[in-house]
Amino acid sequence: MARQTPATAHSPDYRPPLSNLPDTPDVIVIGAGAAGIAAARGLIAAGLTVAVLEARDRVGGRAMTVSLRGHPVDLGAHWLHAGPINPLVALGHERGERLRRAPQEMHSWVSGRPARPAESRAGSRAFDRADQAMTSSAGREGEDRPAASVLPPGLGPWGKRVAQVHGLVSGRPLGEVSLHDFPSMEYGDNFFIAGGYGNYLARLAANLPIRLSAAVRRIDWSGEGVRVEMEDGTSLRGEAAIVTVPMMVLREGPAFSPPLPNAVRAAIDGFTTGIYEHAVLHWPSSPFSGHDRLAGFHGGRRSPAGLLTRIDGTPFHFYELDVHEAAAIDAAGGGVDLVRRHVRAVLDEQVGRARIRDLTIPAVSAWRHDPHARGSWAVVPPGHAQARLTLRDGIGDKLWFAGEALSREQWGTVGGAYEQGIRAAEAVREVLTPAKSG
Repeated sequence: MARQTPATAHSPDYRPPLSNLPDTPDVIVIGAGAAGIAAARGLIAAGLTVAVLEARDRVGGRAMTVSLRGHPVDLGAHWLHAGPINPLVALGHERGERLRRAPQEMHSWVSGRPARPAESRAGSRAFDRADQAMTSSAGREGEDRPAASVLPPGLGPWGKRVAQVHGLVSGRPLGEVSLHDFPSMEYGDNFFIAGGYGNYLARLAANLPIRLSAAVRRIDWSGEGVRVEMEDGTSLRGEAAIVTVPMMVLREGPAFSPPLPNAVRAAIDGFTTGIYEHAVLHWPSSPFSGHDRLAGFHGGRRSPAGLLTRIDGTPFHFYELDVHEAAAIDAAGGGVDLVRRHVRAVLDEQVGRARIRDLTIPAVSAWRHDPHARGSWAVVPPGHAQARLTLRDGIGDKLWFAGEALSREQWGTVGGAYEQGIRAAEAVREVLTPAKSG
């Protein structure tokens, strides 16, 4: 029996109305996640005709909002990171979306109890020292080594916690992440959005020409324009194409004819798979007050890599699983029930059994098993830092790539994917618009 994934176990909370595809589009956009939606909106605004092909039966990619107990809850992306440079934050304000700034205060627990003030300060100092070391080192020209190599000595008992948290937000342990990719964003200007991130993206896709359940088998860019063949045997021809498929999926398909240039193929194949999953907790008697606040745990045999508490003031929490937890669960047979047992066991150890008496876990993400994602985001390993820039160049004025993997400043985020969709649309516009007007 195939594993259930977020795409198959739940339905999206909102499905936008979509338009029919034009018979002869100027541009074919492959993928209706954030990058594909941004590219389509930008191209249409520039007066070009567009056809968007999406393999899933919904839009939004790895941003998906579902309804749980009457509340919209995100199963994928939920942070709007890097507010000052995230185009979705600016667009949200422009549209009157209900954005709320992520609080800076967090809950700190040590060895099964709330941290004392001195312990909280010690933890903050350790994180500040590590961030400063990696930030200053990341700016040095010519260095591309593991981010873990510049962690300062003397972090004391907090060193393990620092590595755990940064490994979670990087998608891989710091020893497997390029120093040039740290930090990708600051946490001081992050936002959440009322009603869910996935629903926000779905609203942005409303009335776009998108065909769902249209998996692409081959992209032929050998002759005039680009011909895209779908798994159902149908095809579509355009003057150019923008490919927004995740890097982990592009390793295996669709096929390109002729094959992609060696440098492009090497850039795609060199990314590693970032893992960041979460279990959705419904926990009315949680000991954490306030809303949208992170909780950090230090001490004990096991601790959550991340816990986001009382989302939008509801009883919902996100228990965030890192690559180590996900790998251990998969090695033991995987599945939602095993995740539930793991989460309950860890929280039992950290806060006590009495405090989790009403804890339930109505949903669990599994992007690493989703055939249209194969992971949470693409990670640049040491020595591969140039890959993001390599993929930004168009090929033969007919083929472009976009997605979170191409964003240097916002990699691993929906904002980064949307930014790169805008960039790709502008690049295509610069090529096609003069040709059409001429």
